[in-house]
Amino acid sequence: MSPAVTADLTAVVITLRLAATTTLILLVLGTPLAWWLARTHSALRTPIEALVAMPLVMPPTVLGFYLLVGLGPHSPLGAAWGRLTDSTLPFSFAGLVVGSVIYSLPFVVQPLQAAFESQGRVLLEAAATLRAGPLDRFFTVALPLARRGLVTAATLGFAHTVGEFGVVLMIGGGIPGRTEVASIAIYNHVQDLQYARANVLAAGLLAFSFLILLMVYTINRRLRRRGL
Repeated sequence: MSPAVTADLTAVVITLRLAATTTLILLVLGTPLAWWLARTHSALRTPIEALVAMPLVMPPTVLGFYLLVGLGPHSPLGAAWGRLTDSTLPFSFAGLVVGSVIYSLPFVVQPLQAAFESQGRVLLEAAATLRAGPLDRFFTVALPLARRGLVTAATLGFAHTVGEFGVVLMIGGGIPGRTEVASIAIYNHVQDLQYARANVLAAGLLAFSFLILLMVYTINRRLRRRGL
């Protein structure tokens, strides 16, 4: 296997690893946040919804710039990370994860929030009359009913992370073998006039995007037919 092919495969592996890690973190953090947004009457709901949705409208380079500054070794968070790990967050895989979690947050939270809001309160109130506690009602009633939203959230979060460019370039720098993901590798190939290599990676991402959306629609349609 040639060094060029090895480098491209490494970029793909880093991309998939980043997407999987980001999606797992977002499901753990985003599910309770989506549940709270769907059920709360707090005055903080609207500002938090706006904050969650900001990556949808904010230029990726703007978010990447502030992450670069906010996670740098001279920032409180960056300094604490440096003391704990003897490394820096910018230009590292951990920094990519932080940036990806923030940038893909709305793609996970919003589908889950919509799924929770569509459930109503009847089944939850019925479970409460059977003496089911809040956590029991969430895990045995709300979460199973939101399975279509979970599928959509996980898939969109994963796919969106795979396609990231601006944020990961700013916070990761595109270091080959460390922080160079597939989208950055494509950009670098075009800059070097290596269109054939860029075309292979771009075609792969194009096919991946289509297949991931096809999977979401197929799974959700089957769940809908089963009444789930």
